[in-house]
Amino acid sequence: MALPKITDYPLPRPADLPRARAPFVLSTGRAALLIHDMQRYFCAAYGEDALRRDGSLLRAVALNIAAIASRARAAGMPVFYTAQKGNQLAADRGLQKDLWGPGMRAIPEHEEIIDMLGPEEGDIQLVKHRYSAFQRSNLHHLMRARGRDQLLVTGIYAHIGCLATATDAFQRDIEPFLVADAVADFSEARHRMALDWVADCSGAVLGTADVIAAFQGGPT
Repeated sequence: MALPKITDYPLPRPADLPRARAPFVLSTGRAALLIHDMQRYFCAAYGEDALRRDGSLLRAVALNIAAIASRARAAGMPVFYTAQKGNQLAADRGLQKDLWGPGMRAIPEHEEIIDMLGPEEGDIQLVKHRYSAFQRSNLHHLMRARGRDQLLVTGIYAHIGCLATATDAFQRDIEPFLVADAVADFSEARHRMALDWVADCSGAVLGTADVIAAFQGGPT
């Protein structure tokens, strides 16, 4: 029931991204950024040195998220984080305990966001309870209060929480954009499945370069 040990795999290239059925076009004036579950507990599955090792999957993804977040803050885009709490009671953890066990402990080595992506002043950190970032949180309300109806989804894991959040956003009439090389997963196959599912059923799939280009074009 524990998290697997994850080995590196190649991130999707721009030419590999699935074409979305939805006509959604990213607008930096309408979007918010979500940095999903980039806690030390979840990142540890990629290896102790993954964030320090040049060319590692996790380091590449974290650098892409950091590049997007820097531009988002500069543009006044809301930046949201999700983070689970350790030592969850069985009743609070719910059915997740049947799949993943007791989860993380309430220690910094598990709960903290990795240093490369630590929240900055003005960012909003939400307590994560279920796969979707919208469940038992006020993310939807906070986005609406800020006039945001698009969501850039980054983080881990692509086929679990990132996919669930994108799906939930769509069902709330929020246009989701899954950033293909700013999410990581258990394997290349599961990563690809998440991209294909979002493109076919709920949103758009972009690369980091596409997102940065949107910032350079200014809010629309």
